[in-house]
Amino acid sequence: MELIDGKAVAAQIKLELAEEVKKIKAAGGKTPHLAAILVGHDGGSETYVASKVKTCEEIGFKSSLIRFEDSVTEAALLQQVIALNNDTDVDGFIVQLPLPKHISEQKVIETIDYRKDVDGFHPINVGRMSIGLPCFVSATPAGIVELLRRYQIDTQGKHCVVLGRSNIVGKPMASLMMQKSNPGDSTVTVCHSRTKNIKDLCLQADIIIAALGSPEFLTADMVKPGAVVIDVGTTRVPSDKTKSGFKLTGDVKFEEVAPKCSFITPVPGGVGPMTIISLMKNTLLAGKKAIHFA
Repeated sequence: MELIDGKAVAAQIKLELAEEVKKIKAAGGKTPHLAAILVGHDGGSETYVASKVKTCEEIGFKSSLIRFEDSVTEAALLQQVIALNNDTDVDGFIVQLPLPKHISEQKVIETIDYRKDVDGFHPINVGRMSIGLPCFVSATPAGIVELLRRYQIDTQGKHCVVLGRSNIVGKPMASLMMQKSNPGDSTVTVCHSRTKNIKDLCLQADIIIAALGSPEFLTADMVKPGAVVIDVGTTRVPSDKTKSGFKLTGDVKFEEVAPKCSFITPVPGGVGPMTIISLMKNTLLAGKKAIHFA
């Protein structure tokens, strides 16, 4: 069993990106600029955005954080999105999700200029990705593909089971795994809460990508020997063993599943660090205007 170290891979990519930014600046080019809009004070969102800002500094990007209280109106938030669309210094920006209930996330996502949509959530980016055209690929699936690539995990002709059908991970992940590419070229089955024979399907899988948000859902009796398991889950569960009183738990029952695997990602330290670094890669692409939208 080999542990897929997302932290180490992300650190390596961070160095590669910093080197490229250094060259851009030395040649008199524009420093890539990532902006983030944060609404309210959700703990997870605060941590995530702080981490993005810190990573921007380490790579040499310019970053801006725009804050709103929970009470912000949808109209005011959309106005800010339009202002960022029109700001020529901002190369890419994100609106941190989730948003308060009175704001339509879909409306906000669709208002973002898809050429600055470094989260890869806009329908134009999603659509282009699904048919294999250049686009911004959403960060978590892009990070998983990069891990598979760097660990030289063979995906061609393999049976890949994706657990979860969210727009952020499950659906784009399934789409990427079936593209004519490497990593890719897999036969993909998507399972979700209504799937009847989920255990049987998992037992057929060469690769399982668990993105349900259901702590320790995947158990050893659902995994065949030698399978590759990618755990996307990050649920905070109460724990008396940590100072915070919480422990980050994945969708995989790691201790019992790991011995059966050829490769497995831990939680934390697996997919998580790759999500932020993929966002940074998208920001660099946006800064370089490297993605050509016809």
